[in-house]
Amino acid sequence: MEMIPLKAQPRDASAKPKKMRREGRVPCIVYGFEVKDLSISCEERELHRVFVKAGESTLVELDVEGKKIPVLFKDISFEPISGREEHADFYAVNMKEEIEAPVPVRFIGEAPAVKDLGGIFVIAHEHVTVRCLPADLPHSIELDISSLTEFHSSVAVKDLKLPKGVKVMEEPHTVVATIQEPRKEEEIAPPSAAEGAVPAEGAAPAEGAAAPGAEGAAAPAEKGKKEGGKK
Repeated sequence: MEMIPLKAQPRDASAKPKKMRREGRVPCIVYGFEVKDLSISCEERELHRVFVKAGESTLVELDVEGKKIPVLFKDISFEPISGREEHADFYAVNMKEEIEAPVPVRFIGEAPAVKDLGGIFVIAHEHVTVRCLPADLPHSIELDISSLTEFHSSVAVKDLKLPKGVKVMEEPHTVVATIQEPRKEEEIAPPSAAEGAVPAEGAAPAEGAAAPGAEGAAAPAEKGKKEGGKK
């Protein structure tokens, strides 16, 4: 695999990171094979371009004043508001020894269960961890999803198209993606009036029903009439 070149400069560990960023440079550090905490800086726009292209799964050839170091992006941090790169860690690799690195999965083809049945394509793993020599490290690994014809069908690690010399560390039956049924909208029935509920104030009572208090209101009038007849 051809490495992506990136120029860097040595930096004094006492240099102020904020000042460097104002000058358009990003503080970085290199460690790993034959390198111990080498402080460097990279031009911000160039670092951004290389990171977008390489990610964490493509070798970068770091050029520090003529010294070429094969590295991988190990970690990179971003300024929360602007999203600009503010620091990067590089891991120097031994080209003769196998390494482990995360590699993104690239889905190819079309899932019939999505196209014909309206299923939902769910990704369980966007990356897998591979082991190989640095020169054999793939930028991505393809996975054909044309076999997903039914709900709950899935593709697993064993279905990945692996380049020669590359081994995936996850178990072969680890699910990478699957198809779920679309969610059904539940029909909500309108609430019925509770039995024995009191009508709202001002509402007419149902046919054949006595108005609240009507029976009690007639009784006092009848009682008064009888008392008046005893005079």
